[in-house]
Amino acid sequence: MSLSSVKIISGCTLCGLCEQICPDVFEIGAESATVKLGADLNQFEEKITEAADSCPVQVIEVNR
Repeated sequence: MSLSSVKIISGCTLCGLCEQICPDVFEIGAESATVKLGADLNQFEEKITEAADSCPVQVIEVNR
């Protein structure tokens, strides 16, 4: 199944877990984690899902 979008919603605690799990897609910014512009979501679908499931505050929104 392909992903149509991935975004970080309000409430990120900057723990860095998403970036650690999938550095090709996520990076830690000054106030929140972000999804890298141009990241190939479908290539990293498994790792994105793992990051979303592992997020301690559940702020990674994955749309299929």
